[in-house]
Formats: sequence, structure tokens, C-alpha cells
Amino acid sequence: MAISYSDANDVRTIMITGRLDVDGANSVSAQLVDLAQNAKKGVVVDLSTLKFLASIGIRALVTSAKAVKGRGGRMALVVDSNSTVMMSIKATGIDQLVPVFGSTPEAEKAAVA
Repeated sequence: MAISYSDANDVRTIMITGRLDVDGANSVSAQLVDLAQNAKKGVVVDLSTLKFLASIGIRALVTSAKAVKGRGGRMALVVDSNSTVMMSIKATGIDQLVPVFGSTPEAEKAAVA
């Protein structure tokens, strides 16, 4: 489990790799929320290389999305459309709360729109 970020213009891109399960989410949740709250206008969370997304990881994404919205920003996700992560996102309805895109450029446009 690893988390990193980069800032460009009005967008912070947060990359999460590995498995966002109980072990991974405990170590990353607070860091994800902090990075999202202290970001620029838009936040893109790149999950395209994530291997597994458990319910605790989904909770961390929802908390982050609410934090970004609360400060007037927008959050978007990057997810491989054929992945188990996408299945988890669709099954839980996260895609109704946070827009999901197949590429970072598309997500960046949505995050600053």
C-alpha cells in the first residue's frame, strides 16, 4: 500500500497503489483525507493501479470527497473500467457521489470544471 501526490495548476493528483483493504486503509485513510482537505481547487484520486478496494477504503474515499466538497472543491476518480475496483465502486454507488473516469486528463478536467 502506497500513497503519493503531485500538484499541477489547480489540481492535486493523489495516487494510491496496492490494496486498499483493512491494513492498507488504516495507514492511508488519514493521509488521504489530509491530502484532499489541504489541496488546491480540484482533487483527482488515481486508483488505476489499485488491486483491491474494501469497504473501509470506500469509506476513506467518501470522507475525502465530502472534505473536498466542504471546502468548495471537486473530486474525481481514475479507475480502470474492467477492474474489481470499478465493480466495488459501482456496487456501492460511489460513482453517483464522485465522478469516475478512465484517464487522468479527463478526471483533471472534471475536477476543475
